[in-house]
Amino acid sequence: MGTRLTVIVDNVAVGDWTGEWGLSILAEHRGKRILVDTGASDLFQKNMERLGLSLAEVDYGVLSHAHFDHANGMPCFFRENQRADFYVQEAAEENCYKKPQVFYQYIGIPRHVLRDYAHRIRRVSGKYLLTDGAWLLGHTTPGLAAAGKRERMYRRKGLWWRPDDFAHEQSLVLETDKGLVIINSCSHGGAANIIREVREAFPRQSVYGLVGGFHLFNKTDEEVRRLALELTQAGTAFLCTGHCTKQRAYDILHQELGDRLHQLQVGLVMEF
Repeated sequence: MGTRLTVIVDNVAVGDWTGEWGLSILAEHRGKRILVDTGASDLFQKNMERLGLSLAEVDYGVLSHAHFDHANGMPCFFRENQRADFYVQEAAEENCYKKPQVFYQYIGIPRHVLRDYAHRIRRVSGKYLLTDGAWLLGHTTPGLAAAGKRERMYRRKGLWWRPDDFAHEQSLVLETDKGLVIINSCSHGGAANIIREVREAFPRQSVYGLVGGFHLFNKTDEEVRRLALELTQAGTAFLCTGHCTKQRAYDILHQELGDRLHQLQVGLVMEF
């Protein structure tokens, strides 16, 4: 039985589809349905219905990281699905902020969701087996707080503000017939770092693909090309990106990576 990924929410929506700034992907893998993220609203539910996919039949929910554009649909998920637990990293809290100028702006999980649905929240860490052939993996790369500081992203710890080290971010790693396929919705820890982390965690398996945003919308052309070089050196055969990559960076990546690169869009189906 193969693995199928369906893009439920993304910034890009062609035809009569509706998109938003956010991401949600449904993975159908070895008889289980795993929903990665819920986008920035209830739109994911509407798009699932149009795609003929049942939210009520999802077996697992996974939060890639604790930001609103991936978590705002969580209350809808819990209302419409009465059986699936939702898996988050141990460090995931309602404490993520951005400081574009003077003031801190909340960009985190909807307030009180983790408390109100605590009985269905499952906290994990390290390399965690979610279900047969599907793993959750947090970051192992040191020094990621430097990336948080560069992005002006912070987590509040009591009275203190700390640059975000993205300890709340995780990848879904699927064992497929073609090799490992990674889903990481924003890759705040760095797309090349994530591939390396997965290779270190699964030394006897090859990484076939990386799917998700690469957080390049605010990077220079030179930085985008540097990542393209790192991805080329990583040798990953399949790359599919969108959301926080945005079009300018996507076009540069496509120039450098060619046919290995594909664009996320609402309704896109990938099979492995």
